[in-house]
Amino acid sequence: MIKHFMILSSSYSSGTRIALHYIIDEQMNPEMLTAEVKTIKEACGETVSISTHYVETDSADWESVMEKDAFFEGVVRVDSLVGFVNLISEDRVLKGIDIAKYILSTRVCTHLELEKLVYMCYADYLCATHKKLFKDKIYAFRYGPVIESVYEEYKGMKDIEEGVAVDEHIMDGYAKMPARSRILFAEDGIEKIAHIDATLKCYMGLSAAELVNITHVVGGPWDSVDKDMPYAEISDDIIFEKHIKEVECIK
Repeated sequence: MIKHFMILSSSYSSGTRIALHYIIDEQMNPEMLTAEVKTIKEACGETVSISTHYVETDSADWESVMEKDAFFEGVVRVDSLVGFVNLISEDRVLKGIDIAKYILSTRVCTHLELEKLVYMCYADYLCATHKKLFKDKIYAFRYGPVIESVYEEYKGMKDIEEGVAVDEHIMDGYAKMPARSRILFAEDGIEKIAHIDATLKCYMGLSAAELVNITHVVGGPWDSVDKDMPYAEISDDIIFEKHIKEVECIK
């Protein structure tokens, strides 16, 4: 019998489960496999979601594993530890669009509202934890803070500054659980989703005009950037120093 050892995880970017597959022979010992798991956790974080599995079949082919246990059907085999880590690591870092999709799974927003809500999630999290919620740059546009990936996704919409509603299909396309799971899978995912939910509880019921008043507050991060410069960036340092002005608007 051929002994198979698998380390399983999920790749949200490719929408599938992935497996690092080993054939156990006389040259491979349990310590070697434990070391592989340790390497993955060191590279991707201790909270990374992985599981280990052992199956015996009469063949070294991956297909024999799927035939032996239907649990592995649809799992994509990854050839190398580096490739496996790279796929997971890519998903462990959030982008602003991931937060936007989570918001859109709950309600339809205008583009203007969506940019403000994603920004407030970022600013609240940054100031509470001293860590980034997502990797995007945040720009100071005429109508307020704009998140790089969210703007890229929706910039083709007409009159977004006037509050044209996001198409209904967006809400249909994002069920809440997959959008939530995407955030939970990221590094510090439990912490991040808790902060996001707390921020949305504060701001989700506000109108576009009310959100604009908050992000445009005198002395706030957006107000402290030279908006005459194309794509002027609102840095983390500015947000950390000035976000309190925005928070004070809802007290």
